[in-house]
Amino acid sequence: MAIYVIDDHPLMREAVVMLLRRVRPGSDVVELSQLSDLDRAVATKGAPELFCLDLKLPDTVGVSGVKLLKDLYPEIPLAVISATPAADVEEWCREAGAAAGNPCYGFMSENATLDEAGQQQGLCFIGPSPRWIRALGHKTQARAFMAGQGMPQAPSSPVLASSDEALVAAARIGYPVLVKPAGGGGGIGMLPARDAQELAAAWAKASGIAAKFFGTAELYLERLIEAPRHIEFQVLGDRHGEVRILFERDCSVQRRHQKVLEEARPVGIPEAQLADMRLLLSGLLARIGYDVIGTVEMLYTPQDGFVFLEMNTRLQVEHAVTEEITGIDIVEAQIRLAAGMHMRQVLPTQPQASGHAIEARIYAEDPVRFLPSPGPLARLELPTGDAIRVDTGYAQGASVTPFYDPMIAKLVAHGHDRMDAIARLQAALTQTPVEGVKTNIPFIQRILAHADFGAGRIDTGIAQRVLSTQP
Repeated sequence: MAIYVIDDHPLMREAVVMLLRRVRPGSDVVELSQLSDLDRAVATKGAPELFCLDLKLPDTVGVSGVKLLKDLYPEIPLAVISATPAADVEEWCREAGAAAGNPCYGFMSENATLDEAGQQQGLCFIGPSPRWIRALGHKTQARAFMAGQGMPQAPSSPVLASSDEALVAAARIGYPVLVKPAGGGGGIGMLPARDAQELAAAWAKASGIAAKFFGTAELYLERLIEAPRHIEFQVLGDRHGEVRILFERDCSVQRRHQKVLEEARPVGIPEAQLADMRLLLSGLLARIGYDVIGTVEMLYTPQDGFVFLEMNTRLQVEHAVTEEITGIDIVEAQIRLAAGMHMRQVLPTQPQASGHAIEARIYAEDPVRFLPSPGPLARLELPTGDAIRVDTGYAQGASVTPFYDPMIAKLVAHGHDRMDAIARLQAALTQTPVEGVKTNIPFIQRILAHADFGAGRIDTGIAQRVLSTQP
């Protein structure tokens, strides 16, 4: 049995093959550049167990390749890989026999309209029901909804119409405050203000950023919690009323609200507090009927405990560290849950966490000035070995564009304990030569070597403390 990857773009094909060999290390992966080579390949390499098919091939038109494979191998799963921008590509795939659509973890994954459109076409959307995407995708609506369910929160405002309204709201909330886009995510457009003058400037800047990135300039205020930990709870839910929390991730190492390192599980937070929050979340989300997948993001301080930040109704980029400590394939789990399977069929009754995992986000950016560094990857060698995982869509020879996110790869190390994981990640980073673009690897190495990080003295300001010290 073999997995057939059929794509005429060598770099894209290489990236898909790399991923498949990680998730299915025992499988024979066969690479083809056109569909007409399939018969000969099957005769020599064996029967297929999975097809990964690009829509645009030299010998296909539209979804003709999909239809051909479904006629020849009706029982074999087929994954369509496409960046085709055509508005009717979804309908083409449905007519060709597609049963589900997976938006992964980009902007499309939190698009309720796409979810509903897919359902109307008879497709299963691999993600939460559209009502949850709508209810929790807008930050102030999500906060109001979760407050009504008993979630602890820091003082905040509704969406505000002007900077004058913001000044009134800030006086009520109390400085310092954080200006936040209501429709945003990824830390984009979040700006602090410690007095009225700073608030006016932050409001003007944040509204422009929000309009550019999210299509709406809606802003609100939230009380700025000083030196918090940023803790995430991984949520999985079936469509039958059962919710599980797969432990927690610490995402406190951030620069300008952009995550740099994530680890599981958090150190230095009493286990009783973590267990209480997992119990509260699982009960709350089961009670409202939340389904499939999500991440609840919280801020934590010893003084205030946990306070609700937001909920992302999708798979998170950093899900890999949770997979490493639990041994659970979260991507597979969300597909099975979206298909209607019961939780008991998907997850163990009592998921266990083993060891410690740390993920580094490798960006194409200047490690001193932190400006984007787009360009061709003249050299890209990614580490291998026990307890090392690499998730990437790039290969040597590909180009990093100046558009959106310059992340090249996620590098994950799993260790017997936290210090072992740190040591493994440090060693792996030294085995990751990149040429043609600058990367933040030196910055990551500085953080890992810093005394505060090693001792677990972590909060959202640790990256700035590292930058303020001499390298």
